[in-house]
Amino acid sequence: MSERRQNLTNILQLNFAVLLISTSGVLGRYITLHPVITIFYRCLIAVIVFYLFCRWKGIDLKIENKRDLLKMILGGILMGAHWITYFFSLQFSSVAIALLSLFTYPVITAFLEPVLFKTRFNKVHIALGLLVLAGIYFLSPEFDLENDSFLAIILGVTSAVFYALRNLLMKREVERYNGSALMFYQILVVSFLLFPSVFFSDIEAIAGQWKPLVILAVLTTCIGHTLFLKSFKNFSITAASIMSSIQPVYGIGLGAIFLSEIPSLKTLVGGTLIISAVIIESLLAVRKK
Repeated sequence: MSERRQNLTNILQLNFAVLLISTSGVLGRYITLHPVITIFYRCLIAVIVFYLFCRWKGIDLKIENKRDLLKMILGGILMGAHWITYFFSLQFSSVAIALLSLFTYPVITAFLEPVLFKTRFNKVHIALGLLVLAGIYFLSPEFDLENDSFLAIILGVTSAVFYALRNLLMKREVERYNGSALMFYQILVVSFLLFPSVFFSDIEAIAGQWKPLVILAVLTTCIGHTLFLKSFKNFSITAASIMSSIQPVYGIGLGAIFLSEIPSLKTLVGGTLIISAVIIESLLAVRKK
């Protein structure tokens, strides 16, 4: 296979992974269960699949020390909080608003990283932060806690903060542990913490929605995230992050096709501002490297 064709194949594989991850928005809107119950069963199924996958591939699941164990537990707590707030955001509004609010996380990461790791703060991030705020302003029709769209944005941005913190926490662990092993332990923590939701579950309702739950767990969580992690062998993390900026576009497209959710002009303008800030931040990271 020629180098050009191989590069095209790698790009298509990465985009396929992003597309699979993007299905979380449509599935989150389609599943009518309480978000906590949805996340629990999503994680329960995914943790079984990840464990079998790690055993099949001979991936070492040993944790080296207590410090790493504590990091994985905290990472799982942050991951669970990220998923729950994101799924609540989906229930309050459309796929477009929830996804675009969530995709503020790269710029939030750029603000948090200097604080947590005591690195030099880039003044350009202030401009990017203002660009994101302008995007959020266009997304929200009015700043009112009784407005569902505004609540969805607050929850989406909160989810972005949890996701950014989780990524920063796991930044150094990714270099020392297999990505699938890290995902396995974090999802295991979420499953353990949300286990009490079993006692509040409507078994008939869950049985009626087992198909989208399995798709969410296997297709979105296991296959999507595993393929995305594998893409790091062909691209730098920064390059993969830039290309993954198309995720809201995929998510909004899927919402339009399967849920007939057509975003308004204001939502598209706000989304363009947010995604522009994400792409600029990613390009700055490439230039820095």
